[in-house]
Amino acid sequence: MGKVLGIIAEYNPFHNGHLYHLEKSKKDTNSNYSVAVMSGNFTQRGSTALVDKWTRAQDAIRCGVDLVIELPTLYATSSAENFAEGAIKILDSLKVVDYISFGAETPDIEILDKFADVLYREPKEYQTLLSHELG
Repeated sequence: MGKVLGIIAEYNPFHNGHLYHLEKSKKDTNSNYSVAVMSGNFTQRGSTALVDKWTRAQDAIRCGVDLVIELPTLYATSSAENFAEGAIKILDSLKVVDYISFGAETPDIEILDKFADVLYREPKEYQTLLSHELG
């Protein structure tokens, strides 16, 4: 079948940075196909999408994505953690995805890994600071 790249995105709207991410991910993984799990008409943190889901899906396909699957609203409007979990569950359930790619504000994987660890473990210091800031 060839290698399949899974992408987690919102494409709200699809722009040149998204195109770069898609093309670079396909090149770096040498994938033959790509599947994007994308939010629908509501995006992360519950905002209404700037562009409707049908247009964003068409843009993704026009730019090289082979299949777009809508992330259910329950996940799409949730926290980053739940957004990612829902998308990963979908990609994993396909049983054909070899690689997963997503966008981030930094290319430093070590920093991303440290943040993910804090969010996963929720150490006491983090809980205290979070309670204070939300209180």
